[in-house]
Amino acid sequence: MATLPERAQQIIQSHAQLIHAVVHACQNRDSASELEPLLEVATANGWADLVAAIRRILGGDRNSNLLNDLDEEDHAIIEAILRGLQDPSTLPDLSRSTDPGMAAPGLAYMIHSASTGDTTALQMLGAMAEQMNQAGGQMTRLGAAISRIMQGETDPDRLCEGMDARGEKLVLDIVAELNRLRTH
Repeated sequence: MATLPERAQQIIQSHAQLIHAVVHACQNRDSASELEPLLEVATANGWADLVAAIRRILGGDRNSNLLNDLDEEDHAIIEAILRGLQDPSTLPDLSRSTDPGMAAPGLAYMIHSASTGDTTALQMLGAMAEQMNQAGGQMTRLGAAISRIMQGETDPDRLCEGMDARGEKLVLDIVAELNRLRTH
């Protein structure tokens, strides 16, 4: 996985269990039924394109055309599944946690997507902000900053008010990544 772009690595690592489960189900048909509840939840959460591609893989399709018309995240996941079926050594490490330093690009991408009309991204951000608010402390401040960013706030002092150094760095990294996304 080291040769993939950082964002793709983060996506793959954060979906490592799903990727492994699909590869396992393809290699062991008896376990395919165990995957069904996960696919139903994914469909309910707006990941219909991803689930459709996974179902095609489970049906035996290994064609790279599966990657057509998928968004960046779904593309990375399906590509990792196809690679894992060909070479299991490429599967993400289940014991490795995701890199918290990659949270900023992921959050910025979701904020950018939501601001350009992606209702799924908007719903996901809303649910995240609600969970952050319930968590309290620094997470509440981070959720509030994300909400303010979505409303167009760009003043770092206002966005980072009351945050510790880690929270402040994350917010500043989100703003920098958003600026990068908006110029491309």
